[in-house]
Amino acid sequence: MSETRVRRRSFARGPVAPSKLLARFVADMADALRLGPVRWGLVGTILLALGSLTPAYLPQSSPYWEPARALGLDSWLAKAAGTGMVIAGVAALIVAWFNLRPTIYVDVKHWAVLLWWSLPLLVAPPIFSHDAYSYAAQGWLIHNGLNPYEASPSYLPGPFADQVAWVWRYTSAPYGPLALQISHGLVLLSGLNPYYSAVAHRLPALVGVALIVILLPRIALIMGVDARSVAWFSTINPLLVIDFVGGAHNDALMLGCVVAALYTAYRGAMFWALVLVGVGAAIKQPAILAAFPVAVIGSGWASWQVRHLARFAARLAYAFGVSIAVFAAISVASGLGFGWANAVTVPGMILTMAPFSLLGYGVQLVVNQITGDPSGHLVWKAAQTLGLLLSAGLVTWLAITKARTHPVTFLSYAYLIFASFGPALHPWYLTWGGLLLPLTKPSPRVWRIAAAVVAVLLVYDAGNLAWRNDLVGLALAALAGAVIVLYRRRIKGHRPLHGVGDEGH
Repeated sequence: MSETRVRRRSFARGPVAPSKLLARFVADMADALRLGPVRWGLVGTILLALGSLTPAYLPQSSPYWEPARALGLDSWLAKAAGTGMVIAGVAALIVAWFNLRPTIYVDVKHWAVLLWWSLPLLVAPPIFSHDAYSYAAQGWLIHNGLNPYEASPSYLPGPFADQVAWVWRYTSAPYGPLALQISHGLVLLSGLNPYYSAVAHRLPALVGVALIVILLPRIALIMGVDARSVAWFSTINPLLVIDFVGGAHNDALMLGCVVAALYTAYRGAMFWALVLVGVGAAIKQPAILAAFPVAVIGSGWASWQVRHLARFAARLAYAFGVSIAVFAAISVASGLGFGWANAVTVPGMILTMAPFSLLGYGVQLVVNQITGDPSGHLVWKAAQTLGLLLSAGLVTWLAITKARTHPVTFLSYAYLIFASFGPALHPWYLTWGGLLLPLTKPSPRVWRIAAAVVAVLLVYDAGNLAWRNDLVGLALAALAGAVIVLYRRRIKGHRPLHGVGDEGH
């Protein structure tokens, strides 16, 4: 079957009887499960779900602790077993993802793969991150009449605060006001139960994932990009499965709004696209950057001549004006205001894998040894500021050199730069630009680098868990395994990525 016919069948429109839809759904799900890589990936997420019950993942107030202790699972052996399951699950998911690339839209629907892989994680505690517990605690603050921009979870000691990682227990919320009010609603929906309030944050995350899965391949068709490549890399990406579905990060809904805005802009509805950008920013502020490519799409910005530039400048001012107005209106309506501005430095308070933060921290240790002041942070913060300044300069350069002719390429690269050069870097930050990367028509070399980065980030997550469980040897084993897998893929002529990105630049 030709790729064109596959695309047409995959995106066929028109009214279909509910019984036929159900029959098609069951058939597509069954077709997916017949494939070995889909089953292998499902085994991987089952292992992740089981491994998430390891003591390093569970906060002290988790309802899993009582049965775990009754079964004697709060031991070093349980930690080792759980860590081993997580590492094995990550490895299975990576291998399955690589092997599925040639089958998307040929033997299997991308959404069916994602659904099978996601099912075990829906009933598991939040994995690879405790952020969902922070979201729940912030919703609990609102329920008790406190503003999370002014009060930290520690203001209300108890089971909600006990779930929060200690470093965030004493900080205010950096998220947008809509995200906080969604958290409040989920706390109410969960009957004020701390654990279920955290798990319920998968609901808005799943909305974001659905927008990404449905709309990104459609944007690819509009742009003339290979939809199979987009579906493989972006909609069944293990980072999306683990961090968005498993981790329930609010980045999922933010990025879903950004993707919906791009799709709406390409469909010619600029105003509603900008509304979506404003809504996304009210969830997490980086979404506001999408106003730039939305302004470019359909603008007819032909050149840098003064008259063309002036016309586009007016359009750009309108784009940011509408997006910021929507964001501001939501902020006022939420009753929470703009206190997030006082917490923008909160993510950079801890050491992450952000390059400039790591560099600054290393130099700071040397300086502290020389000066005898173990509490100094000046160099560390200066390095973080330098990273932000460099990212601003690079994004500006991209806006000048790329945005006019390649607006989505601008957004993808800008998000990747902002995430990489910022004061804090977590694996899910790279999904902002990474899931848009296939829309940029990357070269085969960029595809290989991107796939390798995904694998490395997943190993970092699994290794971080092993480290917290005092199982450094397993972390090193995971790293060694990843190196071997990536090397074997490379010496086989990059077979998993062969044919992807053939369109070139």
